[in-house]
Amino acid sequence: MPTDRVTVSLDEETKATLEGLTDRTGESQSQLIREAIAFYAANFDSAHASDSDHLQTYYEMLSTGEHVLLDVDLLHALLSQFSDPAEQDEEVLEMIDQVAQYHAQEYAERFDSLEDVLEWLSLCGFLTVRRDEKGSFHVVFPSESVRWLMIRFIRGSIADLPFEIEVDESVSKVLLREREP
Repeated sequence: MPTDRVTVSLDEETKATLEGLTDRTGESQSQLIREAIAFYAANFDSAHASDSDHLQTYYEMLSTGEHVLLDVDLLHALLSQFSDPAEQDEEVLEMIDQVAQYHAQEYAERFDSLEDVLEWLSLCGFLTVRRDEKGSFHVVFPSESVRWLMIRFIRGSIADLPFEIEVDESVSKVLLREREP
């Protein structure tokens, strides 16, 4: 049986949250606070890791319903339908361009540089990026089909940003450079 007592000052929002939890769980406030402290201790490293900002972003992306988790094998299976450039369906290309155009409006309000865009797409799992020189980035894609899709998407989605890009494709990497329009 606990013997130490702690006095805690709660703001109105925290007080309401605690009262709501006691109503939902039937537990005492003391028990809920003990459980909250135990939970915080168990998750302390995760909450304070450098990736915690990424975890918050993932949560925000997924909770809005605007993004989904997708198995990478499923993505590759879908994209394998577009492996031959001569056989790419014009309707599909138009849909990809439509998605890029929609994102161009969002990106114009959100991003100022190619680096910002690439960091966002890296967070989404489409590519890995390494900065080379100012405005120059080595980009690695998980497959050739993802590379094809994302280069097309990047070209379209940066249309409203204050720069253009140069694309130099290698065997497994792409060098992207930001340049003035």
